[in-house]
Amino acid sequence: MAAPAPSQMTVDELAARAGVTVRTLRFYSAKGLLPPPELGPRRVGWYGAEHLGRLELIEELQRQGLTLAAIERYLAQLPEDISSLDLAFHRGLVASWTPEAAEEATREQLGRRVGRELSEEDVDRLAAMGAVHRTEDPELFKIEPGMLPLGVRVLDVPIPLETLLAARAVVRLHSQATAHDLHRLFRDTVWRPYRESEPSEQELERMKGLTERIQPMVVQALVTAFQRSLAEELTRSEP
Repeated sequence: MAAPAPSQMTVDELAARAGVTVRTLRFYSAKGLLPPPELGPRRVGWYGAEHLGRLELIEELQRQGLTLAAIERYLAQLPEDISSLDLAFHRGLVASWTPEAAEEATREQLGRRVGRELSEEDVDRLAAMGAVHRTEDPELFKIEPGMLPLGVRVLDVPIPLETLLAARAVVRLHSQATAHDLHRLFRDTVWRPYRESEPSEQELERMKGLTERIQPMVVQALVTAFQRSLAEELTRSEP
């Protein structure tokens, strides 16, 4: 089995796993971005996989350019009892719109990040999720940092490899079509008329800056729309 996030972590252990400082954790908690820990004996706070999942999602939303206020609004839309797996799905969807540069890792390094020695079947499943790419060297891989946490969490979920591959193809097909349509819409209705107005170089640079700031808003809108559409489909398919 893949090594899951520990069911109980101290604030120091959670900070180490998430790669942030304890001060940052306390700041997020004060802002309501993290639910309170479970209090144990001697009032020691214990954190779980859901806290780690939220921190990973916050990190990805920040990487996409969302402000803290926008992240607060995003997290406020999530169910209070959302699981660590659902949080990983959110992070994977957000990351897929603006992927990070792939990182190289040996099989041993990849195994350490996943938490176990990887079989060929494990690598096939991670590759089907888009979390790992094989290279000509069978012991060297390219890792997609944004997708790896999701791939690890579904590594042992009983979903056929063919289904994972088909799901990835569906998401890729429709995301490419959506990106194409959005680009064409913005180009034809905003950018082209603006260029035809003969703006100054300074105004052109300002428009480019505005375009870059719009991207995080589009990402959030797409992920939210996908989440709601998927929930509607699941509701309709219930007996």
